[in-house]
Amino acid sequence: MITIKKVTTRNDLKKFIGFPYWLYRKNKFWCPQLRLDEKKTLSRKKNPAFDFCEAEYFLAYQGKRLVGRVAGIINHKANERWNEKLVRFGWIDFIDDDEVSSKLIDSVITWGKEKGMNGIHGPLGFSDMDNEGMLIKGFEEESTLATIYNYPYYPEHMARLGFKKAADWVQYEFSIPQEIPDKVERMSKLVQEKYKLHVIRAKKSKELLPYAGKMFVLLNQAFDELYGFTALTQKQMDMYVKAYFGFIRPDYVSFVIDDKDDIIGFGVSMPSLTKALQKSNGKLFPFGFIHLLRAMKKNDTIDMYLNGVRPDFQGKGVNALYYNEMHKAYIRNHIVRAITNPQLEDNAKALTIWKNFNGRQHITRRCWIRHFDE
Repeated sequence: MITIKKVTTRNDLKKFIGFPYWLYRKNKFWCPQLRLDEKKTLSRKKNPAFDFCEAEYFLAYQGKRLVGRVAGIINHKANERWNEKLVRFGWIDFIDDDEVSSKLIDSVITWGKEKGMNGIHGPLGFSDMDNEGMLIKGFEEESTLATIYNYPYYPEHMARLGFKKAADWVQYEFSIPQEIPDKVERMSKLVQEKYKLHVIRAKKSKELLPYAGKMFVLLNQAFDELYGFTALTQKQMDMYVKAYFGFIRPDYVSFVIDDKDDIIGFGVSMPSLTKALQKSNGKLFPFGFIHLLRAMKKNDTIDMYLNGVRPDFQGKGVNALYYNEMHKAYIRNHIVRAITNPQLEDNAKALTIWKNFNGRQHITRRCWIRHFDE
């Protein structure tokens, strides 16, 4: 018999965060999340998304054995933006048992109905900066820090529970050419001259800080029409600047600015932390930070996190500028492989850049949806 317990104590939350470290303990493709980051994201006091979100967390037990978890989230800002009443599910993990997955989802649905919602979708987080999308292709591919990994039985459970596809994200893996293609160089120079643009070349992360806030403002503009997106608030932007721009490798970040010092486009990438996090099991201490520091300094794989272009400059080749600059950094630092972040399959503007590289579309993730009256 499966029982559901709402997370109400610190110990409950610790179990909620810790469950996937047990579930995937023997899986070589799973990338552990940083436990400290998970705790901060799920905290009502520390995550500024709670200014416009509500959430409840649920644990599933089989007797005294923990066998599943799920978060229920209502993003009021997103529901207003998209004129809908949907509760989100996220942080979902469970053993291969239909009763477990059913009761976890039912817990979120019941809570959502109590709050006046008429449907459920996910996996989604509080914002688009959280990991999202259930893996439906690429179960034997290495995951990344910025993505969700799950077993092949997960989507089978979702289908049996009556969920349908809402949106798919795709990812690419490609090898890094050791020479910049001539057409990319030509395009970069042409775009720079035509629109009087400039690429920021920083040696230290603090040199990028004056532009970091502007980057997130641009992200709000560039991502506005993407599935489920809600604009980041100033509090959220401040949090992400503080969290990420203190340890990034500046040569793997590229900002394109105009003659008014405004950001027109950006690309953000980092050395892969997957193997380092696997060695540390998601812990910074006592020695986990050493693995992370080593991965930041010496690595042959890059994870491409974010990129965007201001709407009025989209389709004008600006992405060639920042990718060209980052490509040069990859060559200098002996990077041989790159993995993109998930991008919506119908986001043609974002996907065209990969046609210039030798790569493959190796991973697909899905957002599922189910309306309560169906």
